[in-house]
Amino acid sequence: MKVQAEVSLYALRTEHLSEPIEQFINSLQHHGIKVEIGPLNTRLTGDSGALFAGLCQAFEEAAKDYEVILDIKISNACPGRV
Repeated sequence: MKVQAEVSLYALRTEHLSEPIEQFINSLQHHGIKVEIGPLNTRLTGDSGALFAGLCQAFEEAAKDYEVILDIKISNACPGRV
């Protein structure tokens, strides 16, 4: 099933906020999903299995090194944009 997601990663207790976000996005880009980086969130588009697997791995990698919050909205109701 094709889905679209908007995700925001928030790093806590770190001086360099961009490092965990860059790590998270780099991990997502290796899962065969379309990644569009915006100023406040990142839009993901692709197969639900690849998207969920990518989110899981990217979150676990970021959470291993940093304290993070991941905010996600996922929809299958955007067929014109998927």
